[in-house]
Amino acid sequence: MSLFRNLMFLLLLLTCSTCANKADNVEEDFTRYVNPNIGTTHSRWFFYTPAALPFGMAKLAPSTNGSYGNKSGWEAVGYEDGHTSIEGFACFHEFQIGGVMLMPVVGEVKTRPGSLEPPHEGYRSKFDKNTEVATTGYYSVVLNDYDTKVELTATDRVGYQRYIFPETDSAYIIFDIGNQLGESGAVKDAHIRLIDNQTIDGFVTTTPEYVKKYQSGTNLTMFFYAKLDKPVEESLVFLRGEKPLFGNEIKGVGSTMAVKFSTKEKERVLVKIGLSYTSIDNAKLNYETEAAAKTFEEVKQAAHEVWKEKIGRIRVTGGTNDDKIKFYTGLYHAILGRGLASDVNGAYPKNDGSIGQIETDSQGTPAHHHYNTDAIWGAFWNLTQLWTLAYPEYYSDWIKSQLLVYKDTGWLGDGIANSRYVSGVGTNFTGLAIAAAYNCGIRDFDINLAYEAAFKNEIDGKNRPLGAGKPDVSFFVENGFAPYAPELQNKTVPECWMFGTSHTLEYSFSCYAVAQFAKQLNKTKDYGLLNKLAGSWENIFDKETHLMRPRLTDGSFIKDFDPTAPWIGFQEGNAIQYTFYVPHEPERLIEKVGQSIFNNRLDSIFIISQSNIFGGGKELNAFSGLHALYNHGNQPNLQTAWLFNFSGKPHLTQKWTRTICNEFYGTEGIHGYGYGQDEDQGQLGAWYVMAAMGLFDVKGLTEENPKMQLGSPLFERIEIKLNQKYYPGDTFVIETENNSKENKYVQSLSLNGKIQKSVFIPFSDIASGGKVKLTMGANPDTE
Repeated sequence: MSLFRNLMFLLLLLTCSTCANKADNVEEDFTRYVNPNIGTTHSRWFFYTPAALPFGMAKLAPSTNGSYGNKSGWEAVGYEDGHTSIEGFACFHEFQIGGVMLMPVVGEVKTRPGSLEPPHEGYRSKFDKNTEVATTGYYSVVLNDYDTKVELTATDRVGYQRYIFPETDSAYIIFDIGNQLGESGAVKDAHIRLIDNQTIDGFVTTTPEYVKKYQSGTNLTMFFYAKLDKPVEESLVFLRGEKPLFGNEIKGVGSTMAVKFSTKEKERVLVKIGLSYTSIDNAKLNYETEAAAKTFEEVKQAAHEVWKEKIGRIRVTGGTNDDKIKFYTGLYHAILGRGLASDVNGAYPKNDGSIGQIETDSQGTPAHHHYNTDAIWGAFWNLTQLWTLAYPEYYSDWIKSQLLVYKDTGWLGDGIANSRYVSGVGTNFTGLAIAAAYNCGIRDFDINLAYEAAFKNEIDGKNRPLGAGKPDVSFFVENGFAPYAPELQNKTVPECWMFGTSHTLEYSFSCYAVAQFAKQLNKTKDYGLLNKLAGSWENIFDKETHLMRPRLTDGSFIKDFDPTAPWIGFQEGNAIQYTFYVPHEPERLIEKVGQSIFNNRLDSIFIISQSNIFGGGKELNAFSGLHALYNHGNQPNLQTAWLFNFSGKPHLTQKWTRTICNEFYGTEGIHGYGYGQDEDQGQLGAWYVMAAMGLFDVKGLTEENPKMQLGSPLFERIEIKLNQKYYPGDTFVIETENNSKENKYVQSLSLNGKIQKSVFIPFSDIASGGKVKLTMGANPDTE
């Protein structure tokens, strides 16, 4: 008997060992750490879109106040964590773009969505948060007022909305098409028609606020083609707020249609919505290509697999559960924004309003895609570095997309919506981003065209359209600085002449970047000009205060200088924040200030700023930290904590970057990216990812031979899967020993087994694959 037991025990051990080995080989699903609801209090329109693919066109989400309008084009509308009612489920969520909202209802059809308080005036419905599920590629919720469950998922260009109705003879789906939604601006025209009892199509044309500012007189249009899996019994049409009438077509501002069904208890009704920015025909083609033969469950699972692969390109081990939630949610946001604008056949919306065509192969597959994108302002300190490491194929696609606009217009755009200029900040860093990609080996685009576009972007102001940014670049090139000139202020677009001091810093940096591009292409004359302009920041450095100080058009410094005052020469910031904005020459800045003064001042800024949660405290406002000494909630400051690596105090970079990760970032609806801060299409999330890995480049990869700096990784092990189409290596690994909340300081480090004292890692070593090992401790290693 004992022999039998021993044999059975041995067999059990072998079985368990086999199971364990199988389990070890199963790829971990890091999407389980993603929580899309983090930071959704006071968030932008495009921020919350759970039912979407990375960089997709179809971005589906509930709207709680998206119909409220967007007076300035940037206000926080869409979905808020604290709201308790939903007005509909929109399909387009992009920078300056929003529309095609559907809403299932039961009973009487009301003709307006109504307001949050009281919610019963319109067709919106109350919901309980405990019925809400939001994850990568999927969303669901129960609408209490209609006893109806809503489920959302998506392919790249097709939205899926499935409704589980109660038993009723008056189930409706409202197609709210002709009304302002999110950031999209006022509606100019709309059209909805019921083609047959299972097909609806239409369009909506809008004029977003940023289009009005930067490319006046133009609009943008969203098209849809919807298929229902259940025949419509009757249809009502109405303009918002007016009496519904029987009909199968309606045109004009406010156009809305409601289609009726009789349903059994828990009957599912599925709507597949093909989307396009070019035509209804292409919306139909997108539907037929991506969705016609696919069920809801198939698309939901496929979406999960896409997210699993993209998120899993960076694998972390160790750290706390909250660290992983913040890390992977930040990574999720970094690859969610800046979505597709081209169709499956390569058709895309051109800047002049016509339809362009991307080159296709013999199978009809486009050579690349076109994208809508928020401005790249500040993205060289987060997004482009992350794209370079883990998503170089997207970075390449993004550059090809930007070059389409250049070929169509003769100018690079920065922010674009359907190729329309929506700069947002009046500057343009696209040339810098192109140069940085080239430096890192991402070169599968038209190099000569890219250089032509980048060089022109830095030095040419003649007949420059406002939407291309840099309206004062000619003054900068001729005088070595851009002025603070309120007497020249364009009241519609103050960034023309009101922010010349920050422009001087920005143009100096981007000139440096393109100068390195020129040098590598043997453009000697261009290199000389650009390299000289790269030093222009010194022309606004005030030796008395050791601060950047606005100059007037006559070259004199402004009087009554208040270093903490925003908007006076500085866009979305102040002199103290912007004084550190010399990323391409930090050593020279430190030399001019004095190393001791520089370190003491910068360390003091962080000590003071910690009490304000490194920004505007708990004030729910995108601009709440503009008066602060340091404002992590906005782009101009995001490199500052890493400057200690250049000033002989790398332990302070380790201290402050980790502290910002722990305190500025949270895991709640209200405390996610600060408190209601300006998370522009993944930038703050990407910064967290970079800082949590302990990898960053103050210079934004703009050096001819880029180097990244090390900080204080949050995890025991970080593995980045490299794309071998672009890089020779397979993976790059960062390992830490003795890492903990207290042990945040690097004691020693090695690269590929060789001990080194420097915290600088050549990007070529990262691209080649290898390993960095860090030993951590509780006390700074000042050596």
